[in-house]
Amino acid sequence: MAANPNLKLKLLYIMKILLEKTDENHKLTVNDIIIELEKYDITAERKSIYSDIEILKVFGMDILCERSRANQYYVASREFELPELKLLVDAVQSSKFITHKKSQELINKIGKLTSVHQAKELDKQVLVDRRVKTMNESIYYNVDILHRAIQQNKQVQFKYFKYTVDKKMELRRDGEIYNASPYALSWSNENYYLIAYYDRYDSISNFRVDRMINVELTDQDRILVDKAKDFNIADYSKKIFNMFSGKTQKVELEFDNSLINVVIDRFGQDVFINKKTKRTFCIKVDVVVSRTFLGWLFMFKDKVKIISPN
Repeated sequence: MAANPNLKLKLLYIMKILLEKTDENHKLTVNDIIIELEKYDITAERKSIYSDIEILKVFGMDILCERSRANQYYVASREFELPELKLLVDAVQSSKFITHKKSQELINKIGKLTSVHQAKELDKQVLVDRRVKTMNESIYYNVDILHRAIQQNKQVQFKYFKYTVDKKMELRRDGEIYNASPYALSWSNENYYLIAYYDRYDSISNFRVDRMINVELTDQDRILVDKAKDFNIADYSKKIFNMFSGKTQKVELEFDNSLINVVIDRFGQDVFINKKTKRTFCIKVDVVVSRTFLGWLFMFKDKVKIISPN
């Protein structure tokens, strides 16, 4: 009689069953595991299950046994704990640059990193349908190409578009191909941006990744201008507002003390605070002066003053 070829997979299926079906609130007895194995056309004896579980523990799986009349086994810890997975789900569903379809696909994959029981808790917090999302399905591939371009020190080319009042895609510059030297990718104001040297403007520019199509890696090496050497994405993000480019200037600002948390959120905890009066403090920061920067200041009305430059 020919041996069942599935028997060679028994250990793997036991690992799969424990990972999928158990957690600290859901446990399986040896008999339960034997019943689950039968679904894969595998028969097993109780002693072999004990032996296989010990092998999986030696392999590194955190399998605990709750002693009782019928011992119960479960996976006590995983690569990702449930709170971490909930955090990842929140990040995916709140990301505007990931489409509805891709968001759901990603969340389903995240759910497979825990038991089927805990995955139901992730499903309860999924509220993707009414979120504002991009419609550009190629963003996944765009991001991969852009990362490879940075790693391989290559330029990229792409077409850039905007939406009309009819909500139709319209290529900028009549479909002209943009050539750029990518330096970094940045997540800002719920959107994903490519920060790159753009030779048309001879400066560093920012492009919405979800507004890019036909992105391709070229054979041309990146152009690294002086300001891009040792490029620091954190410093760059502090200077620029809503990813609008412009001229960097040293600006001195006086804020009402009530805005200290706003200032630290915007410029970081390293910003130097100079107490001006009992009610105000001053900072000096390098910012890209643009309409969005001024608009940010205007939100605070008389609680902020521009001290310099005039």
